[in-house]
Amino acid sequence: MEKIKVLFLCIHNSARSQMAEAYLKKFGGDKFFAESAGLEAGKLNPFAVEAMKADGIDISGNTTKDVFEFHKEGRTYNYVVTVCDEASASQCPIFPGIHKKINWSFPDPSQFVGAHDDKLASTIEVRDTIKKAVLSFINEVNSKG
Repeated sequence: MEKIKVLFLCIHNSARSQMAEAYLKKFGGDKFFAESAGLEAGKLNPFAVEAMKADGIDISGNTTKDVFEFHKEGRTYNYVVTVCDEASASQCPIFPGIHKKINWSFPDPSQFVGAHDDKLASTIEVRDTIKKAVLSFINEVNSKG
C-alpha cells in the first residue's frame, strides 16, 4: 500500500510544522509519510523543542527546510497542511499533482512574549492544539478507507 504523503507548512519551519510532522510520524503509523517545511528555513524554536520533549518527542536534531526546494524537486503530496495564518499560507507554492490543501491556523510561538515559563506555557497550548488536530486528521483519513 502506498503511504499517504503529508506536508506541513509554516513560515520558518521552526515550531508549528515541526510539531505537526512529529505527531503524524508518532501516531500515523505506517500509513503516512510526513514532512515539514517553511516559506523560508529558519532556526528551530527552542520552546517548541522543550514543549515536544515534555510530551516525550525529541525534535532537537531536526533541521528547518525550505518548501521551495521541495517544490523544485517536484515532490508530490496527498495533503498540504498549512499551520500558519491564512495570509502566510497563501504564499505557499502550488505543488504538482492532485492533493488537498488544508489550513490550520495556530499562533506563532516565535511571537510569544514574557518570561521563559510564560512562553513555554503558550507553546505547550499550541502543541496540544496541534496534537488534537493531527489525531483528528488521522481519524478522518482512516475513516475514509
